[in-house]
Amino acid sequence: MKKTIMIQGTMSNAGKSLIVTGLCRLFRQDGYSVAPFKSQNMTLNSFLTDEGLEIGRAQGVQAEAAGIAPSVLMNPILLKPLNDMGAQVIVNGEPRGIMKAAEYFAYKKTLVLEIMCSFETLSKHHDIIVIEGAGSPAEINLKQNDIVNMGLAKMTDSVVLLVGDIDRGGVFAQLVGTLVLLDSDERDRIKGLVINKFRGDIELLRPGLSMLEKKAGKPVIGTIPYLSLDFEDEDSLAEESRLRSSLSTFITPETMDAIELQAYKEEQYNKIADAIRENLDMDFIYKIIDMPHSRL
Repeated sequence: MKKTIMIQGTMSNAGKSLIVTGLCRLFRQDGYSVAPFKSQNMTLNSFLTDEGLEIGRAQGVQAEAAGIAPSVLMNPILLKPLNDMGAQVIVNGEPRGIMKAAEYFAYKKTLVLEIMCSFETLSKHHDIIVIEGAGSPAEINLKQNDIVNMGLAKMTDSVVLLVGDIDRGGVFAQLVGTLVLLDSDERDRIKGLVINKFRGDIELLRPGLSMLEKKAGKPVIGTIPYLSLDFEDEDSLAEESRLRSSLSTFITPETMDAIELQAYKEEQYNKIADAIRENLDMDFIYKIIDMPHSRL
């Protein structure tokens, strides 16, 4: 039976894609067949599968970290923003037209069957599915008919880890505020909190973590340091100054041949997995998805 774990964030660019990438590599290292999944992705950075279908570039990278071929099943809905009001809607890798925000908000509930068909098909072939949310689950104005955060967690019966970005400041308010705005059954799905992009002396942070656990009623399962990795950010709202250590595609050095580039990418995937293994409580993660620590 497939197991799922979902990574949600307190905001865009909290590090969801990076953590999903690292978990995909880590679970693979531990002997599991693993696949990424993101029901809906808004980005200008797309990836063409071998069949010529478009998905979010993050899911292409996550699939490679998992050691499998990227598939449209991993990202059934891709939104490519054209301006502040509209986006091209791509479903199962093929364009469905251009829609304004209000039009898509009404339309998206018709896509649930296609989302779940992709998820169930993917699940039949893998031990673990690592799901990535989008933006924040606490966008209460967009909560109705949600298909990408808590709505998807319910549909897939997933446990959730909530990630906050300490580099921008306000991480304690991010995490506690998100939990406050969720319904009680949604809060119950969140099993642990993760602090991402930490720089500095961890000992100075520890009193805050203890207070956070008391306020939130959730364990902090780890603090991931700010990583220097050659990734571009796929988030359509990200600023140029934050293009490092966040998300999803490799900046490909033009001087590398194909073999050198693949070796370089493998090194980066392993570096992310090592950071997660060293800084998150993997015993806790394996326990909440009810899987042995290693299949090897």
